[in-house]
Amino acid sequence: MAGAAYVLAACASMAPLYETPALPVAASYAESGLQEPSQTAAIGWRDYFTDPDLQALIATALDHNRDLRIAVLRVEAARATYGIQRAEQFPTINAQADMDRSRTPADLSITGQPQLASQYQVALGLASWELDFWGRIRSLKDAALENYLASDEARRAVSIALIAQVANGYLGVRELDERIALASLSTASREESLRIFTRRVAVGSSSQLELTQVQTLLTQAQGLRAQLQLARATQLNALTLLVGTAIDMPAVRDQPDAAPFLLELNPGLPSQLLINRPDIVAAEHQLKASHANIGAARAAFFPRIALTGALGTASAELNGLFDSGSLAWRFSPSLSLPLFDGGRNRNNLDLAETRRDLAVAHYQQTVQGAFRDVADALAARYWLSEQVVIAQAALAAQTERARLSQLRYDHGATTFLEVLDAQRELLVAEQQLVQIRRTLRSSRVSLYAALGGGLIASSALPPAPGQSTP
Repeated sequence: MAGAAYVLAACASMAPLYETPALPVAASYAESGLQEPSQTAAIGWRDYFTDPDLQALIATALDHNRDLRIAVLRVEAARATYGIQRAEQFPTINAQADMDRSRTPADLSITGQPQLASQYQVALGLASWELDFWGRIRSLKDAALENYLASDEARRAVSIALIAQVANGYLGVRELDERIALASLSTASREESLRIFTRRVAVGSSSQLELTQVQTLLTQAQGLRAQLQLARATQLNALTLLVGTAIDMPAVRDQPDAAPFLLELNPGLPSQLLINRPDIVAAEHQLKASHANIGAARAAFFPRIALTGALGTASAELNGLFDSGSLAWRFSPSLSLPLFDGGRNRNNLDLAETRRDLAVAHYQQTVQGAFRDVADALAARYWLSEQVVIAQAALAAQTERARLSQLRYDHGATTFLEVLDAQRELLVAEQQLVQIRRTLRSSRVSLYAALGGGLIASSALPPAPGQSTP
C-alpha cells in the first residue's frame, strides 16, 4: 500500500494550484440600476434583434463572414493540437515486417567462402513511451486543452462582435435612410419655395436678394442629401464586407422605434462578466494553460523513464517465420537524468513562471476592459436617453420658430433672413434628433455585446449540435 501511494503521489501534477485572481474592478456599475444577475447570454439574438431584415443579415454574416471563418479554423487547429498532445500519454504500437538479406565476402567469412544470409521478422513494436511519473506529459496535455478552450472562446468573442457590428452597420444604414428622407422633404419644399419666389420676382412683389436666399436654402438641402447618399453607399459597402456576401437593402423611410427593436437589458453584477464574456473566459483558460506549463517545466528537472520493445517471430527462412520456436522479443527500458544542461531547464521554468505572471496581468486587464465596456454602454444608454428628450424639445421649438418666422415674414414684420435662419436650424435639429436616436440604439447593441451577448438563435430553442452555449 505504501508503494502504491508513493507511485500515485509521484504521478500527481507538479503545476501550481490555480486560483482565480481577484476582480480588479468595483462591485457595481455607476449607472446600473437594479443589481440582479444578467441573463444576456441566455437571450437569443433573434429574440433581442426583432427586425426581420436585421435577423436575415446576422444569419448570413454568421455563415459567410471571413473573420469568423478564420476563428473557426483556429479552433480546429487548436483541437488537433490538443489531440496530438493527448496522444503522447499513450504508447505507440506499430506492426513491423522486416527482411534483411546480406552477403559476406570470402575474406571476411570464417569458412573462407562467401556467404549469403537472410532474416525475416514480423513483430508488434512499442516505440519509446515515456512513463509520466512526474506529470510532464499530463501538464502539456492540460495546457493544450486550455489553449483549445481559449481559442473556442475567442471564436465566441468574434461571433458576438460580428453580431454587434452587423447590427450597428444596419442601424447606420437605416439612420441615413431617415436622414435622406428628411433632406428630400426639405429639398422638395424649398424647390416649391424657389418656384414661388421666382414668380414673385417676375411680378415685382419680391426682391432678387430674397430669391437668392431661397436658392441658398435649396442648395443647402441638395448638398446635404448628396452627402448623405454618399455616406449611405459607403456604409452599405462596409456592411456588405461584414456580411461576407452581396446584400440588398432598399431605402426605407419608416424606421422601427427603439423600444420594440431592442429588448431592455439589466446589466447585473460585474462578477457575471466572468461567466458571460468570452474574452474573459478565454483569458482565464490561457492563465490555466500557463499554470500547466509551469508543471511541465518543473517535471523536466526529474528523471525520464521510457520503454521500447518488440514482440514477434523471426526466422532465417521465410517459410519458417511462423514455425514453433521462432518467438522473438526485445525490451529496452531507459532512464535519463538531467545533470548538466547549461541552465536550460532553469530558464524554461523561469520563462513559464513569467508567462504565468503575464497571463495574470492580461486576465486582469481583460476584466477591467470588460467592466469599462459595460460602464460606457450604461452611461451612454442613460445620457443618450436624456439627449433624445432634449433633442425632441429642441425640434419642437425650432418647428414653432420656423412657423412663426414665416408668419412674421408673410405679414411684413421681418425680413426673409429670419426665415432663412429658422429653416436652416430646423433642418439641423431634424438631423440631430435622428442621429441621437440611432446612437441610443447603438448603445443598446454595445451593452448586449459588452455583457456577453448570446450566440443561440433563439432562447426558445436548444443550441445546434456542436455549438457551445455561452
